[in-house]
Amino acid sequence: MGADEAEEIQDVEVVDGLPVVTEAGVLEERPTAVVSAAQATALACTGFVAGAATIAVVSRHRTKKALKKSKRSGPIGEIVSSRSFLVDVHLLRRD
Repeated sequence: MGADEAEEIQDVEVVDGLPVVTEAGVLEERPTAVVSAAQATALACTGFVAGAATIAVVSRHRTKKALKKSKRSGPIGEIVSSRSFLVDVHLLRRD
């Protein structure tokens, strides 16, 4: 331990954690019903918008997936199954 470290240890403040008593003040009452109603309205609107956005995103994802699926049928015929090795192998339905 150097002299600087010993000096820092001696300068440590010990806090006893007792509450500080101050003058008693008057608390103003505020109308809780108005604030609660506004908060409930804001929460309901936010939840509705978030739900609508989630439905729109999921619906769009499903629509894109369905469009991709419908584009799979080529000019030769409908692809029944597909396996990918080094090359793509497609089994075609012959009508």
